[in-house]
Amino acid sequence: MAVLLDTGVLYALADRRDSWHRRVLAYFGDADEALLVPVTVIPEVSYLLHTRLGPAAEQAFVRSLAARELDVEMLRDQDVARTAAVLERYPDIGFVDASVVVMAERLKVTQIATTDRRHFARVKPRHTDAFVLLP
Repeated sequence: MAVLLDTGVLYALADRRDSWHRRVLAYFGDADEALLVPVTVIPEVSYLLHTRLGPAAEQAFVRSLAARELDVEMLRDQDVARTAAVLERYPDIGFVDASVVVMAERLKVTQIATTDRRHFARVKPRHTDAFVLLP
């Protein structure tokens, strides 16, 4: 089974001072599922790494993607229209989180690794009663 990774867990993995760092590090150490990074979270993670931890952290993240340490899930044309619909129903979650929801629906993924419990816990996806939020 696959897991979609949201911005927060990827940032927390890099920032030892982040309150989620230990949980996320343990999760990644034990994970045996396919870990998918939605392409839409990449700019958000890159920005946070660059502005909060510096250019070296951002570069390390990009190198890990280039080395295929994580699989990148692309946004498809039909995903954009569905993302707009999700945003209409849940306007406060924003484009990135809405796109993660849509990719999860398309891939039939029920697990999302996220530090954002507030947004993902209240979304009702099409393919399951609720998302399983990890770690």
